[in-house]
Amino acid sequence: MISLVFFKPEEHLSGVSYSLDENQLRFTASANQALQSIEAREDDDAFPITILVNNIPAGFFVLDFGNDKFELTENENSVLVRSLSVNPELQGKGIGKAAMLQVDDFVRKNFKDCDEIVLAVNQKNDSAYHIYLKAGYIYDGKTRIGRSGPQYLMYKKI
Repeated sequence: MISLVFFKPEEHLSGVSYSLDENQLRFTASANQALQSIEAREDDDAFPITILVNNIPAGFFVLDFGNDKFELTENENSVLVRSLSVNPELQGKGIGKAAMLQVDDFVRKNFKDCDEIVLAVNQKNDSAYHIYLKAGYIYDGKTRIGRSGPQYLMYKKI
């Protein structure tokens, strides 16, 4: 069973400290990189989330309510999903898709004012793009240049 929970360092850090290969690191940050980035920020607008499979950490992402989201939307009540990854040993089993299908309910339950989820996915990251489409995210033609090239800007109203 796949579930989403707020990241707890003492319980989840070792489980999300997996290594991503060079190709994956072109498109996303590792959990450790994302956690360091959150720690360096002076606000508390970013929430690390652990993806659990049968209560064992299998993946990670960040729900970011900071100003970076305004590069993708004008909606003040939106959240940016960033740094999504799944342990390479567990990839290809539908964990990422199942997690993305649960983000809506998780956000609704924990952030009552949020009514939109936004994300950017590199145009060369075809598998992630299709996971987001299958999870109900919409691409309406907007793009931007990210650190590894052009990105599709996607959103989902909740």
